[in-house]
Amino acid sequence: MLRVAVVGSGPSGVYSAQSLVQQDPAVRVDVLDRLPCPYGLVRYGVAPDHEKIKSLQNTLRTVLEHDRVRFLGGVEIGPAGLPAARLRELYHAVVYCVGAATDRRLGIPGEELRGSWSATEFVSWYSAHPDCVADTFLSGARTAVVIGVGNVAVDVTRMLARGVTELSPTDMPQAALSALAASEVTEVHMVGRRGPSQARFTTKELRELGTLPDTRVTVERADLELDPGYGDPAALPGPLRRNVEVLRDWAGAAAPGAPPPRHRLRLRFFLRPVAFLPDDAGGDRVGAVRFERTEPDGRGGVTGTGRFEEIEAQLVLRSVGYRGVPLEGLPFDAGRGTVPHLAGRVLREGVVAPGEYVAGWIKRGPTGVIGTNRPCAKETVASLLADAPALVRRELPDDPLAVLRAEGRTPVDWSGWQAIERAEAELGASLGRSVVKLSDWTSLLAAARGGVA
Repeated sequence: MLRVAVVGSGPSGVYSAQSLVQQDPAVRVDVLDRLPCPYGLVRYGVAPDHEKIKSLQNTLRTVLEHDRVRFLGGVEIGPAGLPAARLRELYHAVVYCVGAATDRRLGIPGEELRGSWSATEFVSWYSAHPDCVADTFLSGARTAVVIGVGNVAVDVTRMLARGVTELSPTDMPQAALSALAASEVTEVHMVGRRGPSQARFTTKELRELGTLPDTRVTVERADLELDPGYGDPAALPGPLRRNVEVLRDWAGAAAPGAPPPRHRLRLRFFLRPVAFLPDDAGGDRVGAVRFERTEPDGRGGVTGTGRFEEIEAQLVLRSVGYRGVPLEGLPFDAGRGTVPHLAGRVLREGVVAPGEYVAGWIKRGPTGVIGTNRPCAKETVASLLADAPALVRRELPDDPLAVLRAEGRTPVDWSGWQAIERAEAELGASLGRSVVKLSDWTSLLAAARGGVA
């Protein structure tokens, strides 16, 4: 009988487990996660007001409740936890689905000033990720700059303008909800270094900004006119054409006599950040971002013009992409931020490493949408099952979980996760809300083990 460990319980990990049990009627799969909660970025990356996308958890749940799949949370792979070599001894094969765990950096002066954060840190805060220790994002901020024009940038921009009425029905942690309700941020600039016809956001996400109550979205017409696709959007691919059409509508003047809105969202293009400026001489908090005006270079990119402008900001959220990080015991391509592989088989110095596989972002880089992980996982599983006849010749302990417990490890099993769910429902009820996420390790582990969260 083939025993497989899948490291990571996000979409790529769960799709890998699903593909395994669908194609091999005898395989047993343990899905391990460093966190005590499953679902990865579906739980900790999807915006709380996107209930339709978050409902994907129900699909992932069906897989994790399969009688030949077992969830083992709270198991970290690496020097601080279970060594990768030891994990390999317990299973015939290991599939690493660990995603891209860090953010790309801008590499410009002032990036370390207080008030400058990665968008992922902000998302982790309002999504109740237990590793998030900061809670001062909004302190003293009146104007925010979001650098980037992808869907994550749109999400954080929208969260800054959402009201407590819209967010209270979500599972957002109470501390984040209270902070956003008290926020003094009234103006948000979302800025891209290229043009609107090259922006990475989807039209559906973009349009949501225009539906926010008491919020006005504006676009600089001069920014749009720099874009070669603005004059003739019909020549653009459908999604990009629709984006330009939405932005064109927002570039019109506000209706005469319209009352001033509570929030103003300003979308800017062809501006490249070159420095974060302190709020005063020698200060350690960001006060503005300096941008260089760019223009199309005729080859699909942009070039600097030598003209600069500054945008005031006490809060800057950098949303310029994710990047994979090395995992102890695995080879790593630092240039790509991925593990070298051949159709999902890990390569060590160009040679296939028997029994080691990758899927998801750590395999292909941070590209695609959630659904892109399904074919990616299927390719990896096809390679694994083709190798299975050789892999199963190695004898293993009868039950890896029993070995882990004997070694003093206490994984959070599915019943522990269900206890966390009950605790979050009870917390929500006590606050007059629906489900409210637990946001710290102590509460999560106490709930999982039957204590008081």
